[in-house]
Amino acid sequence: MARLIVAAGGGGDAVAAAMLDAALYGGEAPAVVFTYAWDRLLVDPVPGPRGPANFTGLRPLTRSVRVVPADAAPIAPAGSTLPRLAAELPQTFALIDPHHGAEGIIRQLEELVQHLEPDTVDLLDVGGDILAHGDEPTLRSPLADALTLAACCELNFPVRLLVAGPGLDGELPADALRDRLGPVALTFTAEHVQPVGPVLEWHPSEATAMLAATARGARGLCDVRDAGLPIPLTDEGPTVYEADLDAALDRNQLAGAILATENLHEVERRSREICGFSEIDDEREKAGRFGSRPARQLDPEAVGRRLDEFEAQARGRGITHTTFRRLTEALGLSGNQRQDLRSLLLSTRPERYRAPLWHIPSGA
Repeated sequence: MARLIVAAGGGGDAVAAAMLDAALYGGEAPAVVFTYAWDRLLVDPVPGPRGPANFTGLRPLTRSVRVVPADAAPIAPAGSTLPRLAAELPQTFALIDPHHGAEGIIRQLEELVQHLEPDTVDLLDVGGDILAHGDEPTLRSPLADALTLAACCELNFPVRLLVAGPGLDGELPADALRDRLGPVALTFTAEHVQPVGPVLEWHPSEATAMLAATARGARGLCDVRDAGLPIPLTDEGPTVYEADLDAALDRNQLAGAILATENLHEVERRSREICGFSEIDDEREKAGRFGSRPARQLDPEAVGRRLDEFEAQARGRGITHTTFRRLTEALGLSGNQRQDLRSLLLSTRPERYRAPLWHIPSGA
């Protein structure tokens, strides 16, 4: 049985796709996960998504699609989590190349379907921003989702649209998505998280970390990066819903506007017109600041003091959990110190770890 899962936004969606594949079809041959190489500046200091030219060691799968194997490597200064995912997970990770716009991704999908002859094609988005109109003030990263949505709607093959963990990406609240969701396809459990558990120890995705944490039973309020609105961790968190693909395209103004695009510059232009911004512009603006912060050795005492201050402030806002990405930011550290901070905190305060989140207890 061949299966194709399109990770709508790349990044953590690819990890969630592997979790979905294991949960639904664990005893069968692993799926092909079609995903962007688009990691935030924490991993990749170069703005925007990576294409085949940014890697060594890719393997051809079709004329336009390349597989990212474990021994592939991004060409410096670019970075990517995909080779490590390929090393640690059984799924095959095929690279979405968005540089030829929606037309290019349609062509890649058509080749994949012809080559794989899959029994199923699923389009998976964690959080649900793929169901946005495009003008919501809380929307931050619509471009990748809009491209995959547009391409999947043009594919001459049935595609099932799935939304995991409504609201967990911090863009559209779960309440705003309620009437856009269809039947429940699956509810993740702690057992379903096990295959990707080791990946979540290092992967920087916050949304997929919260998806896994809620599947393991975490409930409360989670603080996330950029001091965004706290995200509720509820019983709905580990739920995967079906959604109507055509209705999503009709609703998503950006996806509808980029159906005929042939390059990424045109996609960005339409995003600026419809959404008021391009997330790649935001990355370009942040890239200089991100790269200019020198890494320094962690001072355990200073980290402990700043952590106590942060937790006291967060506790006053009702926060019960946070991500290591948010902790790194809140403690004034550079992004490449996230793993060092994590190691320090797990060695000094291991009782606070609620994999893969950090727990902030209600008492001092």
